[in-house]
Amino acid sequence: MTYHPYDSRMGHDPARKLSDGDVQARKPEGWWGDDGKLFRDVAFDSYQAGVDFVVRVAAVAEQQGHHPDLHLRYRRVRVTFSTSEAGGVTQLDLDGAQAVNALLASVQAGTGS
Repeated sequence: MTYHPYDSRMGHDPARKLSDGDVQARKPEGWWGDDGKLFRDVAFDSYQAGVDFVVRVAAVAEQQGHHPDLHLRYRRVRVTFSTSEAGGVTQLDLDGAQAVNALLASVQAGTGS
């Protein structure tokens, strides 16, 4: 299947690779990236808190059916989204990043489960 950059005049396709400009304009707060990948680094007070966050992100990813790369290094976690089939960032990745932000907000507020 061939993917082309997203054009709002075309039908919505969450698996279509977004242009760098689209990614920059639509990436959630705290995220970095371009048309190739979208990532966020999160620091925690302890190693175990980072592990717990990774487990929660994995559960959300399973629910969404779209899985980020997760890198845990001591008290830091990097979450990276990219849709390999599209060759870059898609709406699925932006949705995943929003879900991670919501999870992070609930963890920081002490309401994460």
